[in-house]
Amino acid sequence: MDTDALTADLLRELRATRPYPALSLTMPTHRTAPDNAQDPVRLRNLVAEAGHRLDADAQVSREVAAALRAQLERAADEVDPRGALDSLVLLTTTDAYWIWQLPRTAPERVVLSDTFLTRNLVAAKAQTRPFRALTVAADHATLWIGTGDGIRAEETGGFPLTAPKEPPNPQREQRIGDTPSLFTDEETRNFFRDVDEKLRTVLADDPRPVYLMGQAPALALLDEVGTASGSAAGRVTKGAPADLPPAEVLKELRPALDEGTHRAAAEVQTRLDNARSAHTFAAGLDEVWAAVREGRAGLVAVEEHFQTTVRVTGEHLEPAPEGATQSADGTVREDIVDELVEAALDSGADVAFVEDGSLADHGRIAAALRY
Repeated sequence: MDTDALTADLLRELRATRPYPALSLTMPTHRTAPDNAQDPVRLRNLVAEAGHRLDADAQVSREVAAALRAQLERAADEVDPRGALDSLVLLTTTDAYWIWQLPRTAPERVVLSDTFLTRNLVAAKAQTRPFRALTVAADHATLWIGTGDGIRAEETGGFPLTAPKEPPNPQREQRIGDTPSLFTDEETRNFFRDVDEKLRTVLADDPRPVYLMGQAPALALLDEVGTASGSAAGRVTKGAPADLPPAEVLKELRPALDEGTHRAAAEVQTRLDNARSAHTFAAGLDEVWAAVREGRAGLVAVEEHFQTTVRVTGEHLEPAPEGATQSADGTVREDIVDELVEAALDSGADVAFVEDGSLADHGRIAAALRY
C-alpha cells in the first residue's frame, strides 16, 4: 500500500490490540540498481528470523506459528520489487497481512507483540504531506488522494459523483427563450450542494489539505452553495478537469502544491521564531523527546532525512556508539525519530518535516511548546 492509503480508520485498525502475536517486520530497501539486488536476500533472511522467533516463543502454539509463518511468506512473495522505495513494512496476523513500501527509511526489525509497530508508517505519512484534490465540472466531481510523488482517484464518501441527467424540457425553453446556463441551472446547483456535503464529510473523517480544480464558474458556484471550499489550500482554474488522467492532474496541481509547501514552511518558521521569543522553544532530540513525552509540544519540526540511533539512559537520550543496532531491552533505539513523530501526533501536536539543513543550529529537530 502507499502512504496515502493510511487513513485514520485504517490506522486505528492497525493499532488495535490483537491476540498475541501480531508480527511486524521492517527493513530498509533501495529504489535502484545495483543496491536493490540485496533487498530480496535481506527479506528472506528476516522472514527466516521471524520463523525462528516464533518457534522459540513459548507463548506461541505450533499451529499459530505455522499459520503466521504461512501468512508472512505469502506477504513476502507478494512484495513487488518494482515498487521499492526506502523501506518495507510487513504486518501479519494468522489470517491477514498488509504490505507497505515507504518513502522513508526504517531499521531492520522483527517484532512480536499484541499490537503492530506503526511508528514508521505514521512518520512516512507525515513526511509525504498527503493531500486531496477535487476536480469539478457541471456534471461530474472526482476526489483524488495523493502525495507529491503520485495521485489516484478515490472511491469514498460517494465519490466520484455524476449529476443526474435531466431530459430536455421544450416547454421551459419556450417559456424562457433559451436553455439555462450550466452554472445557474437549479439542478446543477443542487448537484454542487451534494458535492460540498460529501466533501465536508470526507474531510471531517480524514482531515488533510484539499486543492480545487475546475472552470472558474464551477469553483465560484462551489463557493456560493457550500462551505467546504473555503478551507481549500489552493485552486487551479482548468477546463474539462474530469477528462484528465492522474499524471496530468498532478502536473496541473504542481504549482499550487509547491506554493502550499512553501507557505507551510514559512508558517512553521514563524511558529518556531515566536516560540523562541516567548521562551517556549525546545531544540535537539533529547529536549524535544522530553517535551513530547510530557505532552507540552504544540509543534514538532523535523528535518526531512533526520534519522539517528540513540541510547535511552534514564529519562534522556544519548547518541549511540557507531554501528549500534536496536537492542532487545529497548535501551538502544534505531527508529527513535519515527517513534517521536508518532508520539507527538498522538498527543495532538502538529508535525512538520522541513528542508534538510534548516534546523542545523538546533540539532535537526525543534519544537514550539504549549507552555
